[in-house]
Amino acid sequence: MSVAFRREDDDEHKEPRFELPLPPGPNLVTRRGLAAMAEQVARLEGELAAEGDAERITAIRRDLRYWRTRHSTAEIAATPTDEVGFGSRVTYALNGQRRTIELVGSDEADPAAGRIPFTAPLALAMTGLMAGETADFGGRSDAIEVIETGPIEP
Repeated sequence: MSVAFRREDDDEHKEPRFELPLPPGPNLVTRRGLAAMAEQVARLEGELAAEGDAERITAIRRDLRYWRTRHSTAEIAATPTDEVGFGSRVTYALNGQRRTIELVGSDEADPAAGRIPFTAPLALAMTGLMAGETADFGGRSDAIEVIETGPIEP
């Protein structure tokens, strides 16, 4: 018998919808990151209350589960003042170019804005360094030089 005669509906051929994956490790956040999570939850709750389309409601609920979980498990981490670590703003030199980045939580990361997750290879290479120290990176010894570091937030 042909599949066309025994199929109930078209939904069985749709791609399954999975939960949004949670980043591994601790859910460290800055105060700014925690506030952004709370805003995201509030925005999604407002969208859910106003939405009438069943498919869109399902998508919003999935996003809302993710952000509620991330918000409830968030840990504001202590920020080091004189060494590179989570919550640091770091000015460094790599390949002759000087750059400034902030080391933040996974959900707060925005590389275009200079915010990278504390779990990124570049961040891990610099963690624990102080101004004037160097680190190996990309297979090169002393590839990164930390010029200045300090906390993002007071």
